[in-house]
Amino acid sequence: MTNPGRYAKGKAKREEILIRALEVVGRAGPRTAYLTDIAEAVGLTPAGLLHYFDSKEELFTEILRKRDEVDIAQYWPQTAEAADLTQLRKGYVDAISHNAQVPGLVQLFTRMCADAPDPAHPAHRLFRERGEKLRAYFGSGIRKLQASGDLDDRIDPEMMSRILQAVSDGLQLQWMIEPDVDMAAGVDALFALLTPPSDATDESAGA
Repeated sequence: MTNPGRYAKGKAKREEILIRALEVVGRAGPRTAYLTDIAEAVGLTPAGLLHYFDSKEELFTEILRKRDEVDIAQYWPQTAEAADLTQLRKGYVDAISHNAQVPGLVQLFTRMCADAPDPAHPAHRLFRERGEKLRAYFGSGIRKLQASGDLDDRIDPEMMSRILQAVSDGLQLQWMIEPDVDMAAGVDALFALLTPPSDATDESAGA
């Protein structure tokens, strides 16, 4: 019979591990021994740490899941609820700017991307769900802007959402290889292409 108290303590410890892991991995550099560093941060040995997870891969997958949970709460609602293109643009650019402050998490995300296509890998489901949720936020914002006339309604919301996701993921990979790449500026440039020139807007208003 399951002991409710023991289960609750185990769940709480697992949550503590994931929250501390965001800090440890976020500030880590390339080839950092994530497992050892995380274990030390929560007062466990690496073996004791894995007692709370089925494998190292599951631990890393859950770290990324926790990262998405935090980021979605902080950045994506303003994207989905955008009242204009400027707000949609700001929500997305702010999220990308934040990524530049947590290089270890970007590195972990990029590394897990390579394994995620395998349906048997713990990260496979996470990456599918993440993409669907991200595109849903983008799609909601895009549809509202099309309905208000702020965005060309010839753009398919689903396809535009995939393009936004692809730009974000692709810039992260480039940034890992070339640290001088400005990810936020790259995303902002894409939105600049979607934004009507101010003179065209003025002419339209005066017509």
